[in-house]
Amino acid sequence: MENTYNDILSKTKKSKDRYDELTELVMKPEVIADNREWKKLVKERSSLEEIAEAYTSLSKLVEDYERCETDIKTETDAEMKALYQTEIEELKEKIDKKVEDLKILLLPKDENDESNAILEIRAAAGGEESALFGLELLRMYTHYADKNRWKTEIMDIEETELGGVKFCTVLFKGKGAFSKLKYESGVHRVQRVPETESQGRIHTSTATVAVLPEVEDIDFEILDSDIKIDTYRSGGAGGQHINKTESAIRITHIPTGMVVTCQDERSQLKNKEKAMNTLKSKLYEFYKEQRDSAYDENRKSQVGSGNRNERIRTYNYPQGRVTDHRVNISSYDLIGVLNGNIDEFIEAMTLKERTDLLAKLGE
Repeated sequence: MENTYNDILSKTKKSKDRYDELTELVMKPEVIADNREWKKLVKERSSLEEIAEAYTSLSKLVEDYERCETDIKTETDAEMKALYQTEIEELKEKIDKKVEDLKILLLPKDENDESNAILEIRAAAGGEESALFGLELLRMYTHYADKNRWKTEIMDIEETELGGVKFCTVLFKGKGAFSKLKYESGVHRVQRVPETESQGRIHTSTATVAVLPEVEDIDFEILDSDIKIDTYRSGGAGGQHINKTESAIRITHIPTGMVVTCQDERSQLKNKEKAMNTLKSKLYEFYKEQRDSAYDENRKSQVGSGNRNERIRTYNYPQGRVTDHRVNISSYDLIGVLNGNIDEFIEAMTLKERTDLLAKLGE
């Protein structure tokens, strides 16, 4: 046991020392004056806070444990000896639990976990039925956001005549939104009888979901010469909603060919700002994948890779069942899931990722 807690304490001491250093740094006037640097240091300090607190807690438990171990050796009173032994056993359990907590805290973290999330839904196989399913997914994620008290902004949407969603981009603003929604990336499949089906046959359709972190501070520059900005009149399927002014924005990033659009706001300036933020996030992911290409195979083997070609979940209406194929669990509360009760799947994916990383750490 001694080797275990000494090993974990030595691994986390550097993090605790850095946390203490950052605590002093963020209070210095010259650091506060540099808002960008201050934000960066505060974010780093926040990422180390749990480890620092766990280190302090474990250190105190170990100190108490070693004191009891010393005292019991010199204690002659049988009753006191028994009390020491009980305390030692209790401290052992607490230390083992804290060591396991620290192991989890030491696992590699996604640097974007605390970010807002940009979620894209696209109708895929199944035509109009796929678009109507896209609308159900949009409602599901909106309900989920409400449960988490996140703000939701529809940045761009293309609807069909029947009210389905052919494509949409949604911004979810809330701490840790990306850490939860990132597991939703992939192909979502629906099995049901479409309203337009006269003979009651079950159809299978799909929609894809992609989730990106909203990136504010980026380590690359978007040159004006690299982008082309077009304006157009926004509007949905209903004529009454058509904007009379060209407030919608389309930005094309020439080097990569990426195109982003935004027609959420009546103000062209606000739409441009939102579209640029989306472009930043997409380019961040693009350049990050290039930078991490050497580790790409390893990354793909882990959960939450965001591979759109991977079928992750099936929504079976006739049986009222939703099955997540990655963790092999099913819920028979289809209505509840579509009302945003998807924590069961997200928590299972979080546990799977943690288990896989702990296994790799053990290796």
